[in-house]
Amino acid sequence: MYSEDSTKNIMCFSLCLKRQKYNIKLCRLPASAIVHHGVSRPFATIGTSGLDGINRGNHFSLGVSAPNYFQRSKTMLHSSANPSGDASDFERQLQELFDAVKTMIKMGNKKDAIDLLQANYEAVKEQIDAGVKGMEQAAILDIIVLGYMLVGDLKLVRSLLDMMDKIVDGLKDDEPLLDSVLMHMGSIYSTMGKFEKSMLTYRRALEILEITYGKNSAFLITPLLGMAKSLGSIGRATKAVEIYRRAISILESSRGSESEDVVVPLLGLGNLLIKEKRAADAEIHFIRILNIYKKLYGENDGRVGMAMCSLAHVKCATGDADEAIRLYRNALRIIKDSKYMASDDNIMEKMRIDLAELLHVVGRGKEGRELLEECLLITEKYNGEDDPSSVTHLMNLASSYSSSKNFAEAERLLRTSLRIVMKTMGADDQSVTFPMLHLAVTLYHLRRDEEAEQLALEVLRIREAAFGEESLPVGEALDCLVSIQIRAGRDDGGLMELLKRVLRIQEKEFGYESEEVMITLKKIVFYLDKMGRKDEKFSLQKRLSFLRNKHKESMRIQY
Repeated sequence: MYSEDSTKNIMCFSLCLKRQKYNIKLCRLPASAIVHHGVSRPFATIGTSGLDGINRGNHFSLGVSAPNYFQRSKTMLHSSANPSGDASDFERQLQELFDAVKTMIKMGNKKDAIDLLQANYEAVKEQIDAGVKGMEQAAILDIIVLGYMLVGDLKLVRSLLDMMDKIVDGLKDDEPLLDSVLMHMGSIYSTMGKFEKSMLTYRRALEILEITYGKNSAFLITPLLGMAKSLGSIGRATKAVEIYRRAISILESSRGSESEDVVVPLLGLGNLLIKEKRAADAEIHFIRILNIYKKLYGENDGRVGMAMCSLAHVKCATGDADEAIRLYRNALRIIKDSKYMASDDNIMEKMRIDLAELLHVVGRGKEGRELLEECLLITEKYNGEDDPSSVTHLMNLASSYSSSKNFAEAERLLRTSLRIVMKTMGADDQSVTFPMLHLAVTLYHLRRDEEAEQLALEVLRIREAAFGEESLPVGEALDCLVSIQIRAGRDDGGLMELLKRVLRIQEKEFGYESEEVMITLKKIVFYLDKMGRKDEKFSLQKRLSFLRNKHKESMRIQY
């Protein structure tokens, strides 16, 4: 018989501790052709590099930076109409433009920033259309692209990058500024997920710098790390590891083995090894990062706490939960005592939630709930009790109480979450379906099936309108509804149709041989047998047997 326990794979939601998730004027044109914006004619450059994005999420300081955009250039290409302008003037104008765009955006004047960028784009486009496609035009487009990246207009960035590509492809490698432009392009391609293009662009910049500074110069670090990141993102981990190690070797030789600069490539290499499921190999690099910070700043510095947090993540991956918990607790204490970051900082919140989740996994739910309650109290202190930012923590706490079978408290927290979201977003917004579906599950466990079914149906209605009838969010709602209706004794034929919808969605989203598909097939086979539809059952039963054997073999190999 198909018992009530058969629904557990759907209804017993695993603990889900979610984090809340609620970046020129530049051309040397004849004076009459220059586009003015008010009384200023600012131009700009940027001194950051692709390195910054590699370690930003870990709050490690960036000890290695790329050379300034025009730092190495002694000459510039100028418009023949203005041969008297010198390199320093052009560089200053570049810097002023980018600074002006940043300031406008920071002050909330996004439209003015776009107008300024557009005016400079039109000016350089006129030059390009006239057949002037030199280094200056590439540098101008570079600054405009960086400006639009700050504005967030990625669609326009793509077309501008295509223009830059055509220009730089025709330039010789000895052009001043070309290496810097290429590194900016590599970083932007990486940000846009075009890792193959990013890697090729960084490689050309690297070759230029190797000719200029030799193969062991610290100036090579930016393109090396950019290449390594891109290679790791396209599955070429072995080559990426090789490049990270080259970067580490260069920095050890030029800055010293205990220099803070070495942290950046160590971090990149460690994170790549974790991604490749080589946590044991990654551990030595994170231990080294921790020791570097301890030696430079002392045992109680906030940077030491952040390094401990990264090492704790590695310990989780290697299965040493007790040591990971110890490191997380020490990291939180050090960061708090050193006032390295505010208690409501997103990074601190993430650390508390990660530790809470780990504590739940090892069966120490009470300690985990204390951390989740701390997250909620901090959010309410800074944002108010009914602020939408508290919903994540309310739902996390509800999941925690559900895991300990305290469904009554989970219900209270979920109703509070639902009230806040409905008040903020409206009753028909798709965001209300997340606390609503969790509430339906909780009411199911409280054996209040009729109310649970009505909520699940409402979630289904909203998600079908928001995401489409064959979307994964709809499949999740259907999955929940089926489980409720099974226990409520609804019509077998109706349940069969719902199960087939779930199966279609899961096959599309997870693949035909996924565990989710196997679980749903098991239910369909049961109902086909119950309804006497033996012919349909036979083919699905064979498929189910195949999947069961495959998953058993997979588990055997894994362990």
